[in-house]
Amino acid sequence: MSGCFPKIYPILDSSIIPAAGRNEFLRRLGGSLADAGVELLEYRNKTGSEDEIKGDAEALRGALPVGKVKLILDDRVNLVEAVGFDGVHVDAGDLTPAEARRLLGPDRIVGTFGGGDALVADILSAPVDYLSVGPVFATRTKQTSKVPIGVEGVRRLRAAAGPGPVLVGVAGITLDTAADVLNAGADVVAVAEALFGQVDPATEYRRWVADLN
Repeated sequence: MSGCFPKIYPILDSSIIPAAGRNEFLRRLGGSLADAGVELLEYRNKTGSEDEIKGDAEALRGALPVGKVKLILDDRVNLVEAVGFDGVHVDAGDLTPAEARRLLGPDRIVGTFGGGDALVADILSAPVDYLSVGPVFATRTKQTSKVPIGVEGVRRLRAAAGPGPVLVGVAGITLDTAADVLNAGADVVAVAEALFGQVDPATEYRRWVADLN
């Protein structure tokens, strides 16, 4: 299944979106990312209202064509179909993966947290398309009390999971460390600040593709 996922999984956190001109910012950003060849992107908004999340998601969907870019919504299973997204990422405190799968059906993507120090109990039987593992390194874009597991932690979780599940390494990954995370057994690396903290995220994405593919 890892062949269905690109190696680079951008995560767009709402904290970088300006309050003024929000839709125009997202349309421009989304269009540039589509032109750069982004194939998969998650939109994450932990604090916004449902109306804000819906508006942001619709702007991104309009800029990132259906069939060309798969869009994942963090947490809000109830909005996935309404905004035309391709799937959802659920963590502890959200709906369970089984509930998300029941609501979205077999054709949409469902991802969840798979483990840090060790795999989450019974996670390998969850009806998901990928498991995120980490935090690999320290991160500033998502609040967490978990201790970073490092590259060796990724290697340990890959050995525990076996060759089947798609593993997405998350948190603090940079272009300097991404290849090591992939070589340790992750199929995909998620990237937030290292991409969207740049003046031109699309150009930075092209650098990642050139380096990792």
